[in-house]
Amino acid sequence: MMSNLLNKENLPEHIAIIMDGNGRWAKKKGAARIFGHRNAITAVRESTEGCAELGVKYLTLYAFSTENWGRPQDEVQGLMSLLVSTIKDELPTLNKNGVRLHSIGDTSLLPSKAQKSLAMAIDDTKDNKGLNLVLALNYSGRWEITEAVKNISKDVTNGKLSVNHIDENVISNYMNTSGIPDPELLIRTSGEMRISNFLLWQLAYTELYFPDVLWPDFRKEHLIEAIQSYQKRERRFGKISEQVNIQN
Repeated sequence: MMSNLLNKENLPEHIAIIMDGNGRWAKKKGAARIFGHRNAITAVRESTEGCAELGVKYLTLYAFSTENWGRPQDEVQGLMSLLVSTIKDELPTLNKNGVRLHSIGDTSLLPSKAQKSLAMAIDDTKDNKGLNLVLALNYSGRWEITEAVKNISKDVTNGKLSVNHIDENVISNYMNTSGIPDPELLIRTSGEMRISNFLLWQLAYTELYFPDVLWPDFRKEHLIEAIQSYQKRERRFGKISEQVNIQN
């Protein structure tokens, strides 16, 4: 991996990826969409290994959105079966590399086999100290914010929380990602330039990167290119360049 091209002092702590292009990749091959999903496992493995090798602390993958249930039934069933088999097959490698698995989203609506496989893998990797791999499953940003509002409202009604104490930090603590830093870098493959209801609260100041490569073809060198782009940017968080330079 071309990690020598990177500034190790300026690595993103958290990278999020919208894994887009599986269907188009399969169509180019004259195959069904599920063929693209199956061949995307290598990209997941390369991204995970690449982040672990670099020392990135968090990698969040948008694996299945709440809107994805509206896809053809055979594709959804294939995705759920693939989720179960992939978790089972990749678990030894996750443990070998010290990767700890997490999930965000309403996983209670996943098929029982998927729920069991996911819960088993999360428990089996809970003591690992390396990369935190977060799978967004049956997730959407609007759903997450809606759930946060409901839970905040309940706690205010029950006297556990005062309205006057609600600030950005409190709201962040009600998100699925509580305890996880916001992503510094979002990668969406396939050249599409939108965030598709992903981490709407957390992406407020995230740097966005949209490579043309389709997800099944994504490799460690593409990850390096994304981080290189990130490292060339000036992150101002609403301030001006002179203020940022003084702080640095």
